[in-house]
Amino acid sequence: MPHLLFDLSDGSDGVFTLEAMASTRETEHPAVMAEVSRVVAWAQVQFGGRQGPVEDGFDWDHELLVQHEAGGWVTVTLTFSASAEFADAFQAAFGEPDDA
Repeated sequence: MPHLLFDLSDGSDGVFTLEAMASTRETEHPAVMAEVSRVVAWAQVQFGGRQGPVEDGFDWDHELLVQHEAGGWVTVTLTFSASAEFADAFQAAFGEPDDA
């Protein structure tokens, strides 16, 4: 994905975090949101019914933050909390994230 580059970190509690941030001009924002939609749709299809707090036994959850900034910039942050199974499947679908 040209805009969203994910970093992977593994918490001491066995919960993985996949996080990507893209800061673009307003004109590129629709392309970033299309990538967000693609990744979230993949999670919903591949792990349907398994979304919720990973600490409670679910496989994934996500948070999306969109910030409009000065000068026509928009910053999008997409964060997944994930089980090991989700992180492995994510890697298979979208490539190896960077280790944080």
